[in-house]
Amino acid sequence: MRDDMLTKVQEAELIDKINGCNLTPFRFQRWTGKRLTYSYGWNYDFEHMRFAPSEPMPDWLLEVRSRTASVVGLAADDLAQALLIRYDPGAGIGWHKDRPVFEHVVGISLGNEAVLRLRRRTSAGFDRAKVSLPRRSIYHLSGEVRHIWEHSIAPIEVPRWSITFRSMSEKVRTA
Repeated sequence: MRDDMLTKVQEAELIDKINGCNLTPFRFQRWTGKRLTYSYGWNYDFEHMRFAPSEPMPDWLLEVRSRTASVVGLAADDLAQALLIRYDPGAGIGWHKDRPVFEHVVGISLGNEAVLRLRRRTSAGFDRAKVSLPRRSIYHLSGEVRHIWEHSIAPIEVPRWSITFRSMSEKVRTA
């Protein structure tokens, strides 16, 4: 994790850009979440369980993607999807692993701190860990943490925003 990814001014500009997008409530089948989202590049439709191309990333997001990729040692073009999220008070994300169509998961935390929770099943129950995500920090889920551990975001008490970039799995890239 790196916590000096952005200045306060850059963070405020990104929050304004995210708020200016066509954010809609997250839907998973018949359930509606307390967070608002918008995807660029690719979108996974959880209501219909479909994966499809979406609107290309705008220039302002391409710039952030390039810096982010550089920090985590990936090529910018590898980060093919960007998910913008606004978390309102009470919002979080339940336990999950990202869809197998994605490989690397790289997130930027904006506005306020959050707690990334991790767990993996063991014969005795679960191993658990927590990682603080300070505002303006970046985290990278790959390898065992990405594929074996589940992750979630604890419900928050104050508004927060995030940008999550994802690369496509080799299976999808070579299909």
